[in-house]
Amino acid sequence: MIGVIDYGMGNLHSVEKALSHLGANPQRLSQPSQLATVQALVLPGVGAFDPAMQRLEATGWVEPLRQWHRQGKPLLGICLGLQLLFEGSAEGQRPGLGLLKGRVEPLPSEADEQCPHMGWAPLLAASPSPLLQPGAAAPWMYFVHSFAAVPSDPGCITARAPYGRSSVVAAVGSGALQATQFHPEKSGQEGLALLERWLRQLP
Repeated sequence: MIGVIDYGMGNLHSVEKALSHLGANPQRLSQPSQLATVQALVLPGVGAFDPAMQRLEATGWVEPLRQWHRQGKPLLGICLGLQLLFEGSAEGQRPGLGLLKGRVEPLPSEADEQCPHMGWAPLLAASPSPLLQPGAAAPWMYFVHSFAAVPSDPGCITARAPYGRSSVVAAVGSGALQATQFHPEKSGQEGLALLERWLRQLP
């Protein structure tokens, strides 16, 4: 059973639809007491950092998510769900979950790039990840974001995406904790394949 956390800031329907399409059994979780029924968690997110953290705090998810991570249980963050894993964001003032060291910063100012970054971009592999297929051509994924993570430990960066003359963090991972800045559930067959790889490596 895969738990999809419902804290009022997530794109839940498309995530649940993608997981169901892959044969998983997603269960929408509105309160931490439901954690005993699932083996892995998805933390989706759409919107701004501070309102999202405020909602996680108000619904009692902050400490249970930290404990879930300390226990080494699988957690997949998507879009804003990736950003919330870090210690804080330039978008707001509230502390993040702090499961990964580092902060979230605005996208680089690029005269030839739109912000928010909205559309398709290839993933540039940075380090081994259970979400990516080694040696395969760079998959294209769908992005919608104005901020990107800047981890204190670059070793947790599993993929980057081109942005102007540079690149930004597209995916991070550390053990059972994995996250994508892009939306795999909106990225066609490549996105579904990524989610399927995540499902296959679950205990």
